[in-house]
Amino acid sequence: MSTTLPARLVRLLAGLALFGASVALMVRADLGLSSWDVLHQGLAARTGLPLGWIVNCVALLVLLLWFPLRQRPGVGTVANVALVGLALDAVLAVLPPPSALPARIGLLLLGILLNGVATGLYLGARLGPGPRDGLMTGLAARGLPVGRVRTGIELAVLAVGWLLGGTVGPGTLLYALSIGPLAQFLIPRLAVPAPGRPATTGVTTPCPA
Repeated sequence: MSTTLPARLVRLLAGLALFGASVALMVRADLGLSSWDVLHQGLAARTGLPLGWIVNCVALLVLLLWFPLRQRPGVGTVANVALVGLALDAVLAVLPPPSALPARIGLLLLGILLNGVATGLYLGARLGPGPRDGLMTGLAARGLPVGRVRTGIELAVLAVGWLLGGTVGPGTLLYALSIGPLAQFLIPRLAVPAPGRPATTGVTTPCPA
C-alpha cells in the first residue's frame, strides 16, 4: 500500500467525499441520523440554510474550541471543514427522497456501511482528525475518561438536535451500535502503515462526524 503524500491525499479526499455522501443517504432515508447529524438537521430546519453549510459551519465552530484545548489541526482537519458539507449538499441535490419503506431501509443501511468505509479512508490517511474528534481528544487530554467524554458529547449533541427538530429514529440507534464495530474493522484495513509498523496495525481514532 502506497504511503506517499499524494496517495494519502487521494485517500483523504475520497474518504471525506464519501463521508458526506453517506450522510446524505441517511438523510434521504429519514429513519434517524447520527447524533451530530441530528444537530445539523435541526439547525438547518431552524435557519433555512443548506444542510451542508450547517455541517461546515458547526465543524468550524467546534474547531475554534481546539485552541483553548491546545489541539493542533492537520491537513485532514481543514479538508474536513471544507469538503464534507459540499459533498453532502451535492448528493442531496441529485437524490430524491424515496417513499417506499424498503428503499428507505436500503438507503439507511448503505449509508451506514459507506460511512464506515469513509471513516477508514479518511482517518487511515493519517493527515489529521476531524474537528469533533479533536474536541473529544482535547477534553480527554485534560484528564477526563475518553469513554465518558465521547458519551457526554454525543448525548448533549443529540439532545440539542432533537429539541431543534432533527430526525431521531431507529436509524439513530442502529448507527450508534454499528459504526464503532465497522470503524474498528475497517480502519486498520484501509489505513496507510504508520512508520515502522506493518500495514495491518491501523489507527484506532474514533470516526469523524
